[in-house]
Amino acid sequence: MRAKDIRAKAGEEPVTMLTAYDAPTAAVVDEAGVDIALVGDSVGNLRLGYDSTLPVTVEEIASRTAAVARATEDVFVLADMPFLSYGADEAEAIHNCGRMVKEAGADGVKLESGPHTVDLTRRLTQLGIPVQAHLGLTPQRENETGLFRQGTDEESATEIVELARAHEEAGAFSLVLEHVPANLGAAVTDALDVPTIGIGAGPDCDGQVLTVDEVIGLSEDVAPFSKRFGNVREEMASAIEEYVDAVEGGTFPAEEHSYVEEELDDLY
Repeated sequence: MRAKDIRAKAGEEPVTMLTAYDAPTAAVVDEAGVDIALVGDSVGNLRLGYDSTLPVTVEEIASRTAAVARATEDVFVLADMPFLSYGADEAEAIHNCGRMVKEAGADGVKLESGPHTVDLTRRLTQLGIPVQAHLGLTPQRENETGLFRQGTDEESATEIVELARAHEEAGAFSLVLEHVPANLGAAVTDALDVPTIGIGAGPDCDGQVLTVDEVIGLSEDVAPFSKRFGNVREEMASAIEEYVDAVEGGTFPAEEHSYVEEELDDLY
């Protein structure tokens, strides 16, 4: 899967996108036929124990991206650039994004976008690094905006549409729309030729993205615009409790789980 393949899906067939933070999960995501595996900065609060995405480092995303890239064949691997790894100094931003492709094996990068990322999107595209833009709720700005629905009035909705067009013109191959009214999601989708991928942006986007932890039921909480499709957390708890009981009760390891070397009998 390449950026041009994702772009070609706009208005033709739905784009599927899920987060993946490690090799085993990424392999399952790939085998299931998902189009894009996002190595999201959500790894911070979902897997690394941080309270938010803000502490996540370039090194942490690069390491996780490399693991996902090694475990997959067909899925488009997208590295989510962490807070302050871009947006301040263009040369540093290009270096950080370039690392994801050149060293970690990503197929492209995702930027939480705004007016300040239009020129960077253009420059990265010129250099051969596919860029996915991200508008609406951008969690890296949570200290400024909070984690609330965006684009709820005419002025802010118009700004999102205009920014979406600007990033498409700059070369973005797709656009994530997070936590915006469904009719705004539909309006942005109609305004663009590249696919929109919604998360809490309604059914009219060209595709959808969720965290894999919510989809498989690993996380305790689920966003109001998300859905559990399984209950891995319950299965894990059940298996681990059975293991503890077996060890404490002396039923594991059993004879079939051990090997005896007869030549060592004289040692006892």
